[in-house]
Amino acid sequence: MLYREAGQFRATYAEDQQIFPLRQDRVAIGVLLVAAFIAVPLVADQYWLSALLIPFLIAALAALGLNILTGYAGQLSLGTAAFMAIGAFATYNFVLRVPGIPILAAFVLAGICAAIVGIVFGLPSLRIKGFYLAVATLAAQFFVLWAIQRIGWITNHSASGVITAQNIAILGVPIDTPRAKYLLTLSVVAVLALLAKNLVRSETGRAFMAVRDMDVAASVIGIPLMKTKLLAFAISSFYCGVAGALYAYTYLGTVEPEAFNLELSFRILFMIIIGGVGSVLGSFLGAAFIVLLPIALNLVVPPISEAAGIEIPHAIISNLELMIFGALIIFFLIVEPLGLARLWQIAKEKLRLWPFPH
Repeated sequence: MLYREAGQFRATYAEDQQIFPLRQDRVAIGVLLVAAFIAVPLVADQYWLSALLIPFLIAALAALGLNILTGYAGQLSLGTAAFMAIGAFATYNFVLRVPGIPILAAFVLAGICAAIVGIVFGLPSLRIKGFYLAVATLAAQFFVLWAIQRIGWITNHSASGVITAQNIAILGVPIDTPRAKYLLTLSVVAVLALLAKNLVRSETGRAFMAVRDMDVAASVIGIPLMKTKLLAFAISSFYCGVAGALYAYTYLGTVEPEAFNLELSFRILFMIIIGGVGSVLGSFLGAAFIVLLPIALNLVVPPISEAAGIEIPHAIISNLELMIFGALIIFFLIVEPLGLARLWQIAKEKLRLWPFPH
């Protein structure tokens, strides 16, 4: 009875095109934002902020970037971690070589650098698609890591290739505590998520989806395939580049090229498969699931094994995590290809009709 639109009239086109047309959704998202920006920093300890919430937000941003490319534009990519690496090392160099540059400007410039490289590696999408495109983007993963390790200027001639993120500040306020880093990460992710939501509802987003569904038909109706595909690669790489910059400056602090390996690209791909391909919400749901599942297993499995009188080594628990990942991916591909976001949408539709039969 609480989740109904009865009495909520939309008299203008602008009202009908709101991101959250229902008052209940607007209230819910407002409460969520207040809790995230005010309540969480006040009550969460250092472990929750540094080990759970910050990596979750960064993973959600990277998954959102991949979802724009794969979920909305239909272009497969396995080079997400490489674009994150570009963002991390580009930010390091901008802060190092441009004295006094604002950190937010460095994040934006690093994202633009990742977007430029994304356009270059998106050129094969003009001729190939599907599995072959995924293999082509895989080249970006290996080439970028090779370049970072071999070109000493990128790492400031570090012998090991490891860089340490510089101390950062915004308007003179140092960002050096878990709470400050969490608020910075949350602010960046919230702004970019809002921009992504509006992007997919715009003419550009509709062009992405037209190319995804049938590129030949999209070309016939006048959508420029080259511009649309390369724009999708650029925007996706920009998001991943900013995520990589946050990964280095608000999460790890010290990073090496191997931190952005192929496994990270696959984990981000798993996030959008489990969360929901072609869904902004699905990027966050998938990131929450992937980030929190290992912690949940470590908290739940040992007490259960002790109660049953069975001792389970930690190595088996780690392998159990991988097996659950694989099983869930197969489950969602077969039962619900649109992932957790679709399940949430179905639950909302049923709630709008409850308690009447449907």
